[in-house]
Formats: sequence, structure tokens, C-alpha cells
Amino acid sequence: MRGSEADRAPVELFTLTRMPMPADVRGAIVTPVHGRLMATWMPLSGPSRIPQGRVLLSWTPAGEDRTDVTAQLGLAGAQVLLAVWPGLLGEWSGVVRPTVAEVTELHAALRLATVVLDRLTD
Repeated sequence: MRGSEADRAPVELFTLTRMPMPADVRGAIVTPVHGRLMATWMPLSGPSRIPQGRVLLSWTPAGEDRTDVTAQLGLAGAQVLLAVWPGLLGEWSGVVRPTVAEVTELHAALRLATVVLDRLTD
């Protein structure tokens, strides 16, 4: 999992959270798939925008087996700070899972509702 440029296939988030983020990435793009969080590294050399409806998790060591985690959400016109979890202990993917899953599903529902409304008004 170290060579982030070569690792493009999604993996379960918990496999990435066991190690520090590589220096050449902004974080991991996370998507809920059948109740699991799947993640792909987002390289620094790639596009700066987070894809719409996706969550970018980034993390830094915060002391003895603790990690500071930040989540950003990609929207159509901006990226917004979604959440900050300071000082999470140990393997933390289960802590962020509810927030990531709920926000991703809410975004998908709102996007669908927007498409339906646009079609009804045309």
C-alpha cells in the first residue's frame, strides 16, 4: 500500500488507516460500498478538486497511538470541511464510518431529487 501513485484500486479504508499517509497524497477518497468504506489515495499531483459527493479523509499522527482526522466533502461549486476528529485512538475507520456513509447517501439523495425536479419543471 505504500506506493500511492501505483495503488489506484479501491481498498477497505481500515487497510490504509493502519499507517501514516504517504507524503505524495492529499488523503484518501472514501466511498461507502455495501456497508464498507472503500478508499483510494488522492495524489498531490492529481486534480485539486474533490469529486462531487465524495469525502476526502486526511490524517496526521497526534501522539502515542493517536491520530487527528479531517474530512472534506466535494460539492458542485466548492469543497467544505465536513468534520474533524482530534486524537482518535488506534484504528479509527469505524469512528468516521457513520458520518461518511450518512453524508454520502444524503448527497446522492439530494442529487437525485434535483434531477427529478429539473425534469418535472422542463
